[in-house]
Amino acid sequence: METRDAHVLQPTAARLWEPALDSAEAGCFLVDPAANRVLHFNQGALRLTGLAGYDLSRLPAAGLFPGQLAELTNFTRECEEHERAWTSRLELVRTHGETLPVEVFGSSFERQGRSLLLLMCEDAKRNRVRRAKVDIDAFNRNGGADGNRFDFVFRELERGNQLILQAVGEGIYGVDARGAFTFLNAAAERMLGFTAAEALGRNGHSLIHHSLENGDPYPHKACPIYAAFKDRTIRRVDNEVFWRKDGSCFPVEYTSTPIIAQGRALGAVVVFRDVSAQRRAREELEQALAEVRSLQHRLELENAYLQDELLEGASHPEIVGTSDAVRRILRQIELVGPTDATVLITGESGTGKELIARAIHHASERRHRPLIRVNCAAIPRELFESEFFGHVRGAFTGAVAERVGRFELADGGTIFLDEVGEIPLELQGKLLRILQEQQFERVGETRTRDVDVRVIAATNRNLRDEVEARRFREDLYFRLNVFPIVSPPLRERVDDIAQLAARFMRRACARAHRAELPIRLSEVERMKRYPWPGNIRELENVIERAVITSVDGKLRLDLPTEARALAAPPSGPAAPAAAGVLTASQQRDAERENIVRALRQCRGRVAGANGAAALLGMPPTTLYSRITRLGIDARSFRREDETQSPPSASTQP
Repeated sequence: METRDAHVLQPTAARLWEPALDSAEAGCFLVDPAANRVLHFNQGALRLTGLAGYDLSRLPAAGLFPGQLAELTNFTRECEEHERAWTSRLELVRTHGETLPVEVFGSSFERQGRSLLLLMCEDAKRNRVRRAKVDIDAFNRNGGADGNRFDFVFRELERGNQLILQAVGEGIYGVDARGAFTFLNAAAERMLGFTAAEALGRNGHSLIHHSLENGDPYPHKACPIYAAFKDRTIRRVDNEVFWRKDGSCFPVEYTSTPIIAQGRALGAVVVFRDVSAQRRAREELEQALAEVRSLQHRLELENAYLQDELLEGASHPEIVGTSDAVRRILRQIELVGPTDATVLITGESGTGKELIARAIHHASERRHRPLIRVNCAAIPRELFESEFFGHVRGAFTGAVAERVGRFELADGGTIFLDEVGEIPLELQGKLLRILQEQQFERVGETRTRDVDVRVIAATNRNLRDEVEARRFREDLYFRLNVFPIVSPPLRERVDDIAQLAARFMRRACARAHRAELPIRLSEVERMKRYPWPGNIRELENVIERAVITSVDGKLRLDLPTEARALAAPPSGPAAPAAAGVLTASQQRDAERENIVRALRQCRGRVAGANGAAALLGMPPTTLYSRITRLGIDARSFRREDETQSPPSASTQP
C-alpha cells in the first residue's frame, strides 16, 4: 500500500495488509476528514480513478468527489455518528475531469486521538448488473414463481441503464405479468404526468389505457399490451390513446415487446411516443385536400354555370328596343354597372329582368367571374339554407357529401336572386347578414367563411306591400333596394314589338332549320294591340309556335282567342276615349277573365303538361303569383268540376 504517514499504522501491520488491500477490487482510501487529507490508498483506487502512477495523497480528501462537498459532508457525519454508512449518491474523480458513479462503504475509527475514515468504493453500475444477474438466477431456480422478485429485477435493470433510458425521447415503461408498472423513464413521466413513485406497482391499463378516445371503456382483455406477453408476440399499434394524470388523453404509437424467460412470459416493455403533432399535420393535410376538392367542385360548378349561360345566351336575346322605357333602363345599367351597389329589379314575369341582371354584371369589374343565378321560387323551404350557404357531410339526413352553396360559388362575382320575394321570412335574417357582413357558415359547420359577392335581386311582387303585410323584412328590403330598376311590361313598350318579333323569328327559324319567314305589317299591328300578359316570354313562345305551324312559307300568327276580343275596340258608354286602348282596370279584368277561363278549362290544375300555365304559355310560378294577386281561388274550379260530374254507379238508385 502506498503510504504517506507511516506513524498512523504500525509498519508490521501495514506490510501484512498491503498485499490484501491491493488485491481487492474495491478502491480503498484512508482519509483524515478534519485535515481534508488522503492518508493511504490501494491499487484498486488507482484502477477506479484511472490515475495509475499518480499519488492520490496529493489530492485533498474532498477532491476525490469533486463538486459533491455537501453530500460528502453528510456521509462523513453519518459514518461518525453510526461508525459505518453506505451511499450510492457519490461520483469518484477520474481522468480528464470525468466522474464515475460509485457505491461507497465508509467506517469511522479513532487513531492517536484523530478520527479517521476508511472509504471502500465500487463501480455502481457493475454492482447493479451483478445483483440483477443474481436475482435472475434465483428467479430461474425458483421456476419463476416469485413475481415480486421479477419486479425487483426490472427496477435493477432500469437503474443499470438509467442514463440511456433517461436520454431517449420516447416513453418507456415496463409491466409485469399482472400488468403492474415496474419502471418508467423520464420521457414517460413527462408525457403521462405520473411520477415513477406514483405509478410503480399500479395496474398500467387501469391507469393510462382504460378508455378509448371517444370515452368508451377499453376492456383489458382487448388490450394489445396484455396480448403481447400472453401470446408472446410483438404488438405495434398506431391508433390508440394514453390518458394523462390530469384526465386528458393524447394519441400514441407504441410497441409492446414480451419478455420471455425459461419459456415463461414475465411481462412486457412498452416503447411509445406522442403523435399529436403528426395527427395535427395529417388533419391539416386532409383539410387542405378537402379544400382542394371543394375548389375543384366549385370550378366544376362554375363551368357548368358558364355553360348554362352560353346556352341561355342562345335562347335569350340581349336587351332589344328603342323605346323610351328601354333607353331609360340602358342609362341605369351604365350608371350602376361599374359599381358594387345592390340592385333590385322589379316588374312582371317575362319582362326580361334576368337580361337586365346579366347586362349589369357584364358592365361591372366582376364580369370575369361567374354570374350565379338562383330561382328562389323553385327551392323547397327546407333546402333554402343549404342551397344558399352549402352544408357539410352529415349536417342533416341526406347530406351524404359536402356541398358548396351558391354564395360561395359566386365569390368574386355576382349572384342573381330571382323571385327574391319567395324567400321564407325565417331565412331572410341570414340573407341580410351576408349582405351586410359578407360572412356565412355552412349548415352543420361552425367555421365562418368570408365572401365578396355583389347581389342583384329581382321580383314580380310589390315588396313594399309585402313589408306592410309583414311577409318581408323591412331592413332586408332597404338593403336590397339600393338602386331600383323597373322592368316595364311589353304593353308599355309596344314600339319594340317589331324588333323583338324579328329577333325571335330569326332564332326560331334557325332552330327549326327553316328559311326565315316575313312578318306582315298587319301581324305586327295585331301584336301591338294584344296586352301580352306573359310579356316578352309570351311573345317569344307565340313566334316559335307560329314558325312550327307555318305552311308553304306563310306565317300563321295564332294569338289566343281572348286577344282578339280584347283587341276589338270597345263599344257602348263604357268605351274609352281612344279606340283599341284599354284602361288599367280593363286590362286587369281581361287578365283575370283569361286566367279564369284557363283554370276552368284545366279543371283547376295550374302546373303540369295539362295545366293552365302551359295553356297560357307562362311558368307555373308566374301563374301562381298572378292567381294570388288577382284573388282567384284555383281550388274552386276543382270543386265545380266535382259538382258537375255525374254520380257514380254506387250512388244511383
